[in-house]
Amino acid sequence: MAIKYKVKLRDLKLEHLKEYIFPMFNFLKPKKKITNISELKDFIQRKSAWVSQETLYGYLKTRMGAKYVLMFDDEIFLGSINKAKWNIFAVALQDLTFYCLSYLKNNSNFDQTLVAKDIYEEILNEETNNEMPNDIIESSKKKFNERLEKIDWRKYYLNLPFNKSALALYEWSPVAEELKSLDKKIVLNSMILKWDNIKKEFIKLINF
Repeated sequence: MAIKYKVKLRDLKLEHLKEYIFPMFNFLKPKKKITNISELKDFIQRKSAWVSQETLYGYLKTRMGAKYVLMFDDEIFLGSINKAKWNIFAVALQDLTFYCLSYLKNNSNFDQTLVAKDIYEEILNEETNNEMPNDIIESSKKKFNERLEKIDWRKYYLNLPFNKSALALYEWSPVAEELKSLDKKIVLNSMILKWDNIKKEFIKLINF
């Protein structure tokens, strides 16, 4: 279904370019130690946004080549990108929340698994200020709770902790299915590699 915008196309172009560029600047900011839950939540929020947008826009740019800039002239396509962005981000948040709390429980003697739901929902509620759609927020909370009921905190960080967000990138990327099927391995690996860097950074920064 086409999404109708009430803003000028020029503004849409600027907004989407900002969404692509700003997370990269945030990623490059000086690294601060993670010493409390508030800082952990900020880390989860920022890194999930960076991984989601870097992999989504990167994939689209790779697949579209020189036509990449033209996508900002297509309002329907912009709507598809926006929907994909938020859905990928929601799953990335789940994965990173589970990973961080699982790792801390098993390696830092810091068990905050009981506040996993609070961390996730607080981040989603904050994202309403960034116009994250309410329907995605509500469906994401439901999926988070379903995963939470089944999680094994002792093993989560060891067993493909970012598999679901990699699959979400593949599922939601607005690329024709016949083309996307050819790219599946590359798409999945692109996100896993990004997460590998985040994992290394996290381990260096934790200081509970």
